[in-house]
Amino acid sequence: MKTRIAIACQGGGGQAAFTAGALKALFENNIQDKFEIVSLSGTSGGAICAALTWYALKKGDNPVWQRLMDFWTDNTAQTYQERIFNDFAIKTLELVSKGILPQFNISPSSPQFTRWMSFATVGLRSRFTNFQELLEAHIDFQELAAWGVQPNPPILLLGACNILTGKLWKFNSSHEPMKVEHILASCAIPNIFGAVEIGKDAYWDGIFSDNPPTDELIKPYYVGIENIPQEIWVIKLNPTRRDTIPVEVDDILDRRNELEGNISLFQNLINIETINDLFLQGAFKDEFLEQFYCKEPIKIPKSFAEKEDKPYYIPFIEMSEDLQKSLNYESKLDRNPENIKRLIEDGEKQGKKFLEARLS
Repeated sequence: MKTRIAIACQGGGGQAAFTAGALKALFENNIQDKFEIVSLSGTSGGAICAALTWYALKKGDNPVWQRLMDFWTDNTAQTYQERIFNDFAIKTLELVSKGILPQFNISPSSPQFTRWMSFATVGLRSRFTNFQELLEAHIDFQELAAWGVQPNPPILLLGACNILTGKLWKFNSSHEPMKVEHILASCAIPNIFGAVEIGKDAYWDGIFSDNPPTDELIKPYYVGIENIPQEIWVIKLNPTRRDTIPVEVDDILDRRNELEGNISLFQNLINIETINDLFLQGAFKDEFLEQFYCKEPIKIPKSFAEKEDKPYYIPFIEMSEDLQKSLNYESKLDRNPENIKRLIEDGEKQGKKFLEARLS
């Protein structure tokens, strides 16, 4: 039998182009023939990549990764006007972060913000300025509605936060048909997008929930007993370590964002580690384990390099150190084609490196 795997994609805005590259490398090497992909999860930019991959697998796309590449190409600043708009916006944000320019806080739901965006984006492609339209160009959500609930693997989990109830939410393909609003909710950064309303509830970015959903991947309620993975592969965007203490305003903001992006991931992995350690110590009886379709510890990434090695550790799929050091918070919003290209290329390189090590 093929090893059951779950792939969890961390959020990080446009830096998730790295995730797209990593997934491309995995599927170029036909991981679906070597492993059984039982679930995919994601938050924010990771939710986009997870959803596109899940949709491609469900439709039987060949190659699986083509839809991902098409989306990220479509998402870049392609025309001269779009390049000017993108570069001006990123540079302005960087100057604000450095304290050189004043910061004006305007709600993305306000009429003033809407009027300003309408004026600033005149002449740009609607897909460049309308995120929902961009998503709908690459996923047929009417088709998803016709499919209905999808209890068979792979299961798709997207993280979001219900801002009215305070609940950490997971949109789940095995519980409900997937909608464009689910991806929009997972990507709804509060100072950029208004809250996404679904029924009587409203949602913000999944970074306030799980980044990405991880411990849910081993819970029968979310994925079904038969879809409990034997390994969880995490495509990670936020760096764990930093060489120097941040003292400049922009460096402080950047490091704070990185730490916030990793908190829930490390907490989830610690929870799974605890269960794994109990397995190794023989804490559970066989009849108990049978309920979870799990006879041994689940292989997961090692959160911190300085921790002692354990038999169930596997690496993260994460950016090269040089690329990590070259990025800042504003790069998560940068749609410059060169920026997206280098992220995808590094993702391909690191995805191939991970898979070679995993199969050796």
